This record gives sequence, structure tokens and C-alpha cells, in this order.
Amino acid sequence: MDLVWTIQSIDSQAIIDILLVALLIFGASFLVRGTQTLLVLRGIIVVMVVIGLLSSILNLVAFNWILRGIITMTAVAIPIIFQPELRRAFERLGRASMGFRQNSITQREMVVNAICQAAGRLSERRHGALIVLERQNRLDEFISTGIHLDSEITPQLLLTIFWPKTELHDGAVIVRGDRVMAAACVLPLSSGRNLGDRKLGTRHRASLGMSEISDAVVVTVSEETGQISVSNGGRMIRRLDATRLSTILLTFYGANPEDASDTSLAESNRLEKLRRWVGLVNREGNIGQ
Repeated sequence: MDLVWTIQSIDSQAIIDILLVALLIFGASFLVRGTQTLLVLRGIIVVMVVIGLLSSILNLVAFNWILRGIITMTAVAIPIIFQPELRRAFERLGRASMGFRQNSITQREMVVNAICQAAGRLSERRHGALIVLERQNRLDEFISTGIHLDSEITPQLLLTIFWPKTELHDGAVIVRGDRVMAAACVLPLSSGRNLGDRKLGTRHRASLGMSEISDAVVVTVSEETGQISVSNGGRMIRRLDATRLSTILLTFYGANPEDASDTSLAESNRLEKLRRWVGLVNREGNIGQ
């Protein structure tokens, strides 16, 4: 009867109240996720629920009174016992609320820096590499052809993947946000009409091929020469160093996807700016048409 009365007494205000409490608990779970606090709280909740159910079923009046006192003391003791963990959780929450857009831009700059560092060292060692930066067009069909990783991008991770003696080096790495989604991915080869140099190898053809069918930015390191190249919009800029690579990636990939245009005119304008910035001209063979 009590349950029926409770259900009948629920109105819109009660529903809002319940949703707010659920949202508060859900948010608190994110704050303590990955810490020892979560394990201890989970144990405390299980014990309290079991004891509460037993006391309600057996109708133990005195025990219920003691249990209510213990719950009150526990609510006071938990913030004291877990003060360091709770402090770190609230600090993390504070950092997350300091501007999502600024954090997003910083994240992209971090990704560009990691790729440039890795590309520079791979170039020195003449280890071939193929790195695809996803933008607006999702590349799930190509991610599914490789080995799923979903790992934070770092120079060390890229250097390890493209080490010639590893199983993952022969293929492309696909990056989404600040995560390496997969390695050893298979990419489509270019049709050939945009190849400025007919002697380009499979990596460069795959780099151009991906840029022809998507808005992705593709970084290539040649295994034979150690040269760094970038493909975008069916065009390739070659013979880059880490500094020039950073300039190009910040132009093509550093801007928010919402602010970037997918039209060929916008791509051409960006390419013209890059020609002036890095001092490349077509007659030197640096930009594939």
C-alpha cells in the first residue's frame, strides 16, 4: 500500500527532484572514477543496503535506530577520510570548467606537437610512417581495417608503432581528436592524376588517395629518403622539416572543424597561404598537383 501511495503521489516536481538527485549521483561517480575512493564507497554502499534490507524485513526497531545513527556518522566521516581523493576530483572538475573551446584548441596543438616530434625523429632514422588526422569526415571504415588501439597520442607511441621490426609499422595510424584509434590500417591508393612524381611509393600514393576521398590531413615519412610530406585535398606538400610541418598542420588541422570549409576554393586558398609561408613553388617539385 505504501508503494502504491508513493507512486500515486509523484508529480512533475517530484520527477524533477528525482532527476536532479540522479544527475548529482551520476556526476559524483565521474569525480571519483579511477580512484580508490570508488572501491571503498562501493563496498560501504553494498554493506549499508544489505543491512538496511535485513533490518526492514525483520522489523528490528532498535537496530534501525542504530543504523540511522551510523549513516549520519558515515556521511560526516567520508569527506574527512577521503579528503585527498575528493580534493583531486574537484580540482579536475575546476580545470574542466575553465573553457571548453580553449581546451579543445590546446588539445589540437598538443596533437600537432606530438606528431611533429615523432615525424622529425622518424625522418632522422628513415623509418617510414603514415599518419592520418581525421577531421569532419569519419573514417570508421578504414579504422576497422587495422588494429584497434584507442590510445592517447604521444611521440613515443608513434615511434614504437612505426619501428620497422614491429607488427604494426606496415600501414597507417588514424588519429581522432587526441587518440590513436587504430594502427596498421589499409588506405586507398591514389588514382594517379595528382601524382607530381611518378616514382612515389605506396605510402605516398595511399596518403594522396586518402586526401582525395576525405577531408583528412595525412602526414607521410619516406622510408627511402626520410622526407616528410603532407597531403590534403588531393595535393601533397613535400620536403618538409618539423617546423614547416607544424605550420601546415596548425593551418589545416589546428582550426576547429566547425570553422573549416570543405569546399575546394577554401582548400586552394589555404594551400596558397602555405606556399607563401613555407616558400615552396611548383617548379621545384615540392607540391604535387
